[in-house]
Amino acid sequence: MKESIELSQKNLSRLPKDISIPKYDRDSVTAGIVHIGVGGFHRSHEAVYTDTLLHGPDASSWGICGVGLREGDRHMADILKKQDYLYTLIVKHPDGKVETQVVGSIIDFMLSVDNPQAVIDKMADKDIKIISLTITEGGYNFKPSNGEFDFDNADVKYDLANPETPKTVFGYLTAALRKRKNAGIPAFTVQSCDNIQHNGTMAAKMLSAFAEKQDPELAEYIKKEVRFPNAMVDRITPVTTQNDMDYLTETFGLKDEWPVTCEPFHQWVIEDNFSNGRPAWENVGAQFVPDVTPYEKMKIRLLNAGHSVLGLLGSIQGFDTIDNTVSDPLFGSYLRKFMDIEVTPVLDTVEGVDLNAYKDSLIERFGNPNIKDNLARICLESSAKLPKFLIATIHDNLANGGSIKYATLVIAAWCYYSDKGVNQHNEPLDIVDAMKDELHTAAKGTATDKLSFIRLESIFGDLVNKKEFTDLYTQMIDIIYTNPDVAQQMKKMI
Repeated sequence: MKESIELSQKNLSRLPKDISIPKYDRDSVTAGIVHIGVGGFHRSHEAVYTDTLLHGPDASSWGICGVGLREGDRHMADILKKQDYLYTLIVKHPDGKVETQVVGSIIDFMLSVDNPQAVIDKMADKDIKIISLTITEGGYNFKPSNGEFDFDNADVKYDLANPETPKTVFGYLTAALRKRKNAGIPAFTVQSCDNIQHNGTMAAKMLSAFAEKQDPELAEYIKKEVRFPNAMVDRITPVTTQNDMDYLTETFGLKDEWPVTCEPFHQWVIEDNFSNGRPAWENVGAQFVPDVTPYEKMKIRLLNAGHSVLGLLGSIQGFDTIDNTVSDPLFGSYLRKFMDIEVTPVLDTVEGVDLNAYKDSLIERFGNPNIKDNLARICLESSAKLPKFLIATIHDNLANGGSIKYATLVIAAWCYYSDKGVNQHNEPLDIVDAMKDELHTAAKGTATDKLSFIRLESIFGDLVNKKEFTDLYTQMIDIIYTNPDVAQQMKKMI
């Protein structure tokens, strides 16, 4: 084994030449972006685009200051600080090629639970032009049934009453914008990088609802001055494993306590709508467009929904990773049928995109044997994902007279998954969902009421009133609960 080199700024020169390192002067980089929710995806996506940009001219004011809003972010904070905010990106190609680089665009990290005012002050600093977000679908605090802000959230109630010591992203954004407004500092842009259709519009709607309740005058200021560009983001980024850390140690002698692994593919399509300047990300591969809607709808309905199709059906069947699931000919064929027959007809025209080629690329990306994306990660927080990713497609097809059978089987599988919590081999499933208890209770009711699960209006809206859906759903519930070998039903459908 090679000598162990701890990742730090002073040790970069000791790393093997096979590892790309920041060639720019990190000491001269200042933060122009505060990013809330520093996880694997941010570090494989926005931070990498920005790192590439920092290697060029006139970009030193666009460093990133990370912010964690939860006590659970402390581990990330500690590791990044210890490593001078550096981390390693491990890019795994389908053919086995591996590219390794150290990313240096994050230059600071703040933990709000330790000092809320310091985070507010940082966000209000005149040098900060953008607050970007990866806070997951659930972080936007909307009710899935109607898309409205959920004022029943305990932390939201706290923030409304305690604006100086907030807990939620909305509390911090309003506190910082209030301070900027009072000081005459131009507003920042709020830039969502989450997998929500019209993510910028959703961020604007949620923040405006919160601000209107807390400070109506500030809400007017936000409406006039703050921009919320919609964006489509894409790069498959599985959870970091001990094997990833061991790979760096064994191959390069590098000790990184939280590297990131990802696929080579990456995409970022952004509406060019910013309050106060932006980085020239178009110079490093991002695409700026007037309207991101068709791109994000394509990605959410095909890639993200495709993940959920494989994740839920594959979990019950007994698979553990996306690549193993899609590599099974039956599951791969089923996914492609879902994409071709149920999703493609309800998509908008996407300029410059060959949809067949895009779907081919998705199957190839899902099947990358070197990206072991765990199905438990894919299925986590399904209650926040499926209304936008999958259920919306069912509604569209019901309205258009299209097929719903492939998606309906997934909903029936989700009921079984939520009810039993085991796969067909009676092995426990790792279910992580903010609505886990509600989902389980509703699914448990299937024993006496086959429509119990889909009566969860906050998830399914009025789907329970759609006879075409309920008739098919009931048939599939009967089949899965009689024999949870979902492959048997899938064979009949393709």
